[in-house]
Amino acid sequence: MSKLIRKSNKGFTLIELMIVVAIIGILAAIAIPNFLRFQLKSKSSEGKVNIAAIRTAQESYLAEFGSYVNATASPAGDLGASKQTYINADGANSGFDQLGWSPEGRVFFQYEANADGSAYTVTAQADIDGDNTNQVWGYVKPVTNTLLGIAPATMGVCTTAGIANSQLSTVGPCATSHGQSIF
Repeated sequence: MSKLIRKSNKGFTLIELMIVVAIIGILAAIAIPNFLRFQLKSKSSEGKVNIAAIRTAQESYLAEFGSYVNATASPAGDLGASKQTYINADGANSGFDQLGWSPEGRVFFQYEANADGSAYTVTAQADIDGDNTNQVWGYVKPVTNTLLGIAPATMGVCTTAGIANSQLSTVGPCATSHGQSIF
């Protein structure tokens, strides 16, 4: 009977538990920055996807009505690192409403379209990483038979020669430093 009452010496020592806690801490130190980086990349993709949608809407509007549409930077005001409710700054039936484009839900980016004749520029900007420096994405449709587009109205980071590395008719960062989030 005394054999049944004996305590078992099975279990973990304090040293073993401390080693496990240290390993978990090291793994967390590696994983958290990667998680934040992927989070910023996903926020960045909103701007690129919506610019592509605006580009499609502009081309559809041109085919139907023979011109491109100007749209004031919307939503108005400064955008921080949190999502804002999208409100068309031009009001009903003009700007992006006239174009037939509106994003789903809340947005990180502010969007603008500047059109003139056969060319237009679409720009999106946001401070998604909260460092008081805007990340700006754009699309420059060049003037027919030229290698130049038109400058953005208020978000003037994109050049008339196109986005970073002088690419026309391509959605991309307006400067080589854009698209890179530093934290």
